[in-house]
Amino acid sequence: MVAGHTKPAATRRTFPEDRRNGHAVKRNKTLVLFSYDWDGIEFRKLSREWPQMHAGFDLFSFPSNARLAWFNMDRFSSLAALRAKVQGARAVVSNHEQFGALCAALVAEKMRWPGTPVEAVLACQHKLYAREVLERVAPEANVPFRRLQAAYDADIPEGLDYPTFVKPVKAAFSVLARTVHSREALFDHTRFSRRELWIIRNLVEPFEKIARRRLPNAGTAHSLMLEESLRGPQYCLDGYCFNGSVRRLGIVDAIMYPGTDAFMRWDYPSLLPGKLQKKAEAIAARFLQEVGFTHGLFNMEFVLDERSGQLKVIEFNPRMAAQFSDLYARVDGIKLHEMAMALSHGIDPATLPTKEPTAACASSFVYRSFDPTTLVPMPTVSQQRAFSVAFPDGLLLQFPKLSSQIQRDFKWLGSYRFGIVHLGGDSPADLARRCEHASSTLGWTAPYVEHATDLPGFTQNGDAWPAAMRAENASG
Repeated sequence: MVAGHTKPAATRRTFPEDRRNGHAVKRNKTLVLFSYDWDGIEFRKLSREWPQMHAGFDLFSFPSNARLAWFNMDRFSSLAALRAKVQGARAVVSNHEQFGALCAALVAEKMRWPGTPVEAVLACQHKLYAREVLERVAPEANVPFRRLQAAYDADIPEGLDYPTFVKPVKAAFSVLARTVHSREALFDHTRFSRRELWIIRNLVEPFEKIARRRLPNAGTAHSLMLEESLRGPQYCLDGYCFNGSVRRLGIVDAIMYPGTDAFMRWDYPSLLPGKLQKKAEAIAARFLQEVGFTHGLFNMEFVLDERSGQLKVIEFNPRMAAQFSDLYARVDGIKLHEMAMALSHGIDPATLPTKEPTAACASSFVYRSFDPTTLVPMPTVSQQRAFSVAFPDGLLLQFPKLSSQIQRDFKWLGSYRFGIVHLGGDSPADLARRCEHASSTLGWTAPYVEHATDLPGFTQNGDAWPAAMRAENASG
């Protein structure tokens, strides 16, 4: 059964002095896996109330990511479980898509802690298998799909329909996910250097080893897949399962850079009509029940297809969308990362107290460049100081990159992200004004449609503009 979107009552904290099953819950440590970026920020804020120990490595920084060469999920999970036992941890949590969510499920299983079932995590992360499940339980929300019958870097079969959306069967961070319009474009998109092939194989193989044993009917994850291209506004449904019950937290609207698959903003709360929001909840509940997802945070990405008027699922993720945690805190006064902590200890997040909201709406503004030859300057110290003074509620993340990193991002993503800003506002119009002021202060172009076409290297393709862009323009 799907519960409605109701804010948890502001009651006393139930952890660490709650009594469950007649036994006092002690203030035990939580093992946090692969925590950096958003998780590093938010879990750090909770460290005094929720003692933590950490394990894992950063995939995007050297020398930490050198561990990819010998990483094994079974070995890592066993060692993490042993270390947790020795150091007094009693729960495990992770929002990391590539390795963390599955490793956390494995550790929880080994230690008999509350956690998402391993097979449910595998079913969500194996994108081809997830499509097959969706076809059984909610075919109206599915799209035509197929495995690309070609090995990495091999020739492309004849007879495919274009345009088509290509993506890895197992991947994260939208890497190599793109709409292609011809066989030649698909061929070019799937050409990899030896180094790139090594990275791809080593990112997928840890998952593959577990999936072969625990989800054998899914087939190999060392593959690309094709899906029918979707046109229409995109959304993300966030929720959690507790005792098998699916509970919605909210829906975030995704706004793309015109003519691209690149995110420009994430807006909360959603403008999607309530009737369609409930329909999205029902689709999620059917899928999660089918794969045995009974515990933990999840999110479902979906599109309101402009051709059929139907909701079409993009994918399910068996973890929190960590980038949105701050948006929910601003608008609803709830802390998604604290909810993750509570779930890891077997506590219903609905019992956690809320805080007074600070904004009526909030956005995660994503700054990108579409010119691989231009290195966007990062804000100076004085610009950062001015931003902090003008926007004490603002959150600024910077992603300076070397030219080699920019080239890699363009190969795999088609653009490069150099910054993110979070702000709240009294209304969408107020939020837009605040964003324009903040962007000017930082020396960046505001991520709104009227400014997006001024970005370096950006070429407007009116025919490919997503419906989300047209709807936004129509609403002012």
